[in-house]
Amino acid sequence: MALWGGRFLKKPNSLFKKFNNSLKIDYVLIKEDIKGSIAWSKILLDSKIIKKNEQKQLETALNLIYKEIKNTPKNILLSNSEDIHSWVEKKLIYMLGDIGKKIHTGRSRNDQVTTDLRLWCKNKINSIKKNILNLKKSLLYLSEKYFSVIIPGYTHLQHAQPILFSHWCLAYFEMLSRDFDRLSDSFKRVDINPLGSGALAGTGWKINRNKLSNFMNFSKTSRNSLDSVSDRDYVIELLSISSIGMMHLSRFSEDLIFFNSVECNFIELSDDITSGSSLMPQKKNPDALELIRGKTGRVYGSLINILVLFKGLPLSYNKDMQEDKEGLFDSLKTWKDCLKISKIILLGLKLNKYVCEKSAEKGYSNSTDLADYLVKKGISFRESHHISGKIVLYAISKKKSLSQLNLNKLQNFCKLIKQDIYKYITLKKCLKQKNSKGGTSPKQVLSAIKKYKIEILKKNIN
Repeated sequence: MALWGGRFLKKPNSLFKKFNNSLKIDYVLIKEDIKGSIAWSKILLDSKIIKKNEQKQLETALNLIYKEIKNTPKNILLSNSEDIHSWVEKKLIYMLGDIGKKIHTGRSRNDQVTTDLRLWCKNKINSIKKNILNLKKSLLYLSEKYFSVIIPGYTHLQHAQPILFSHWCLAYFEMLSRDFDRLSDSFKRVDINPLGSGALAGTGWKINRNKLSNFMNFSKTSRNSLDSVSDRDYVIELLSISSIGMMHLSRFSEDLIFFNSVECNFIELSDDITSGSSLMPQKKNPDALELIRGKTGRVYGSLINILVLFKGLPLSYNKDMQEDKEGLFDSLKTWKDCLKISKIILLGLKLNKYVCEKSAEKGYSNSTDLADYLVKKGISFRESHHISGKIVLYAISKKKSLSQLNLNKLQNFCKLIKQDIYKYITLKKCLKQKNSKGGTSPKQVLSAIKKYKIEILKKNIN
């Protein structure tokens, strides 16, 4: 059953009908459509448009429809209805006859569809925030489990300075915190009720839209009907946030893929998230991480798609906007799945402590501390940087680490270097000295872990 047709003489072309229908995408909004329709029946009663017994019948029937379909929503696809809205109305009319035909009084699919989608987005935001929290907990667990392990920190994929592995974990904790906060902030702009805006100009019926918003647990009511039915900023914003979130997970995956390589051998991934080769029996491939990295592109694609979709649309509603859901549904599911898999990856990860620390000793990552040592002896940093560079060049030529050079050789470069240099440039000393707020010293990292655990606890309570 179509919700229109009185002014048409011909039936829709069969190919156009299939092309035009959106049920295969929007059937997932069944719960939200039922909720919105129940709220609408209440406001029709409140406005004396329908009688009390009619509202009760409508609400009872709507609840029965959802009860029958909630465990098997794909059964909706057996219908030839145009969309989820016509499917629900068709069911109502079948159950209640003329009373069912009253549900759409004063309502348009234009305001109905964006109401359903906003309700769906509210639930999805809260769900994804829980997944982010779970992954943050896993990072904290790992940072405590391997608290004292030192790894090389990288810039340009070159050894830069030694850091605690825990410090690496907390870097991704920070990224996830920003993702969480962005979702929380976006919720305020999603949590606005557009229902009652009609097709574009509002409704001619005297309805209390604020009361209608309360029926659906919206905190605010939209202020301009023309904007309300054509606004999909909240969809674009969620796709943007999910793109940033997936970018973070992709960087996380790339780091672990690199750490897992034979060349690094810092970590070992669990068998249950890796796979083998059909030809090479020795292979253990980081497929889960590679898939996260790969799926990031499809989320980016959905964001670009909707930006292009809207850039030339005039006010207000246009059929182009039917294309707003598929990319959103897929992207948020992809992000959520990747957050879940990332948690599994972390909980099964093993750190090769010895290899990590041996690698941190290589690459002259303590040369900055050598330069700082010379500054403390009274030399300007630019000069100490130059001297340290010369010492590193000499050490490379001798294939030795800085700590393996004898004192006489070091003093050839600077007479101010004393025996205490060997204690100053040890990995543990290098870490201890990075004690500025947010630094990689054990003291700072331990303090951060304690604060993050309190933060997680508060978010769980709220």
